Amino acid sequence: MSVFDAILLFLAGFLSGAANAVAGGGTFITFGAMTLVGVPPIVANATSSVTQFPGYITSTLAYWADIRHFWRGALLLCLISAVGALAGALILLALDNPSFRVLVPWLLLGATALFAAGPWLKPAPKPGHEAAVGSLAGSLAQFVTAIYGGFFGAGMGVMMLATLGLTQAGDYHRLNALKNMLAVVIAAVAIVVFVSGGVVAWPEAIVMIPGGALGGYAGVWIAKRVPQNVVRGFVIAVGLFLAFYYFGKG
Repeated sequence: MSVFDAILLFLAGFLSGAANAVAGGGTFITFGAMTLVGVPPIVANATSSVTQFPGYITSTLAYWADIRHFWRGALLLCLISAVGALAGALILLALDNPSFRVLVPWLLLGATALFAAGPWLKPAPKPGHEAAVGSLAGSLAQFVTAIYGGFFGAGMGVMMLATLGLTQAGDYHRLNALKNMLAVVIAAVAIVVFVSGGVVAWPEAIVMIPGGALGGYAGVWIAKRVPQNVVRGFVIAVGLFLAFYYFGKG
């Protein structure tokens, strides 16, 4: 890894952390940076999961006061998420880089569209003190989302928040807390599979993780000064650039 590559990856980690803190979509940035420095797509995807994981942890801890009120009921969705993430991660490892490269631009286009539609997919408040768990529709929706999260992950948070809003009771903050908790489970299972499969680029991850931590902290400052729509526009532009980049390479 050259000095230029290391600087690029550190900056990508920083921008990813800042974007996640303000509007989400940091996976597009880390995945794109690794693509530009020549990391194979499967490895770039797996490594992005590692670099995003600390952010999932801190987001969950920030919502802990809400989570502790319904964590027993959420265990079912955690178990479903773990099984789905395991399936998605194993599907990814079953592919080779050329096969996955064919899917990447379509996945990126879908994830970018989902991210762009995010403001309109936020769940409306539903009656119910707790984020109730147990419906068949909710379980199936979370299982599908977890498979996607284990396989690719970009846009997973938006997808999960939308499906939880349709299938669970509770206000937005409770649903967001549940989403963060389930994202930790999905990412943790996928990372275990990716590490076991030897598809994590550790030097690149080590460079990006501190950048992501600093970016997440700086995101508070950025959120007060930069309109969220500007950050979202930047992330969407990155997603579209990557999609057409992979279409061109195909």
